[in-house]
Amino acid sequence: MTIHFGYEKGQVLQALRYHFISRPEIRIMIITVNVFAIGSIILYALHKITPLAFLVGSLLWIVLMISFWFVLPSMVYRRSETFRHEFSMSFGEDQFSLIHERGERSWPWKALSKFIESPNFFHLYFDARSFLLVPKSGCKDKDEVFELRKIFKEKISPR
Repeated sequence: MTIHFGYEKGQVLQALRYHFISRPEIRIMIITVNVFAIGSIILYALHKITPLAFLVGSLLWIVLMISFWFVLPSMVYRRSETFRHEFSMSFGEDQFSLIHERGERSWPWKALSKFIESPNFFHLYFDARSFLLVPKSGCKDKDEVFELRKIFKEKISPR
């Protein structure tokens, strides 16, 4: 099976958000900051903290949410030239290949540790930090998306 694709900026940014928020350490940090924000609201309502302390807590929450939702995905998108090119991917029995006009790279299926599906992409993870985004828009129709999902489930065994 072979698919051909390019990347759309809005979809890539959403996929990167999905990636960052699915990271356990970021998820724990977001939960902690949300608990802190809720606690500061309660303490402010009970007049246990000053308005300045509440404002500082609120600003911390706002800055963190903006950084994870906008800044971090935008920085990764701008730094990665990959998202500005067209690719083909070929999926074989023992390996898969990423094909570009400048060359080709193949990996055995066992090089992948897991895959995650988001609304517009399949995220193929080599390890916790390196992954490929495979757009579903590269598939011809929903049947091909289903077939690709089936291939990933068969070939990528979680470690």
